[in-house]
Amino acid sequence: MSDDSLNEVKEWIIAIIIAALAAFLIKWLLFDIIQVSGLSMVPTLHNNDRVAVEKVSLYTHNIKHGQIIIFDSGERGRGIYIKRVIGLPGDEVEIKDGSVFLNGDKLPEPYLKPGTYTDVPLKLKVPEETVFVLGDNREVSEDSRYLGPIPIKSIKGHAICRIYPFNQMRKF
Repeated sequence: MSDDSLNEVKEWIIAIIIAALAAFLIKWLLFDIIQVSGLSMVPTLHNNDRVAVEKVSLYTHNIKHGQIIIFDSGERGRGIYIKRVIGLPGDEVEIKDGSVFLNGDKLPEPYLKPGTYTDVPLKLKVPEETVFVLGDNREVSEDSRYLGPIPIKSIKGHAICRIYPFNQMRKF
C-alpha cells in the first residue's frame, strides 16, 4: 500500500471518528428523539409517536407553562414520562370541580378532549426547583397528582415537534 493510500485511509478513519463524536455530543447535549409509550398524552400524542426533544432549555432553565417535557420519574414512578408543565416554582395549582386553576385563574386547556374532567382535588404551591405536570389524557395519566411535583433536575428535555407518523408532523 502506498503512502498516499495509507494517508487517505487515516483521513477517512479520523473523519468517521469526528462525525461519530459529533453525533454523540449532539444527542447527549442538545437534541434527541423519543418514542411515546402509552396513552397519557392523548389527544396530543399517541402511543408509538416519535417526538423531537431539545435539551438546551435544561442548561438555560427556560421551562415554560404548557411545554411538554420528558422526565425521569425516579423511584416514584415507572421510568421516563412525557407530560405537560402546568405549574412552575412558586405557582399555586388547584384542582377543583373537575378543572385546573393556576394562580387563582381557571386554566384554559384547548389541548384536552372536550368534556375532560380532572379529578383528584388538590391545592398546592409548587416548591422551588420543581414543576407540576399533568397528562392530557387525565383519566389514565400518572402525573403530579400522584407523583407530586417533579424535580427540575429530573427533566431530560422538552418536546418541540412530533416527527412520526409523518402525516401527523406538527410543532408544539
